[in-house]
Amino acid sequence: MTPHQESPFKGKTGLRRLLNAFGYSLDGLRAAFRHEDAFRQLSLLALLLVPLALFVVDATPLARALLVASSIATLIIELLNSAIEAAVDHTSLERHPLAKRAKDMGSAAQLLGLVNLLLVWGLVLFG
Repeated sequence: MTPHQESPFKGKTGLRRLLNAFGYSLDGLRAAFRHEDAFRQLSLLALLLVPLALFVVDATPLARALLVASSIATLIIELLNSAIEAAVDHTSLERHPLAKRAKDMGSAAQLLGLVNLLLVWGLVLFG
């Protein structure tokens, strides 16, 4: 494939493209749940926190939205972190400084997401 040539897999348009994309997204969620302990743990945390934010915590609608968003953000970050790890491992299993940097940065992103989650929940509940 030349540098400017499009992938042969990009032929679908319209509703078919949307349906395919939705299917790929579900595949990604299933793969993350099946293969990633951290994603399963964060999913369980979100299953606890999101209903608490929506139905239990006494907060404004904006505060509730922030609670839910911070919970879902950790799942999004973990999906991206896991995708980075899978792509790096697919490329090579040997140790390389760039591979370590990529994995460490993905891990740092999740750390910041968790700090954000704690801060948002702490501020809404105790602030």
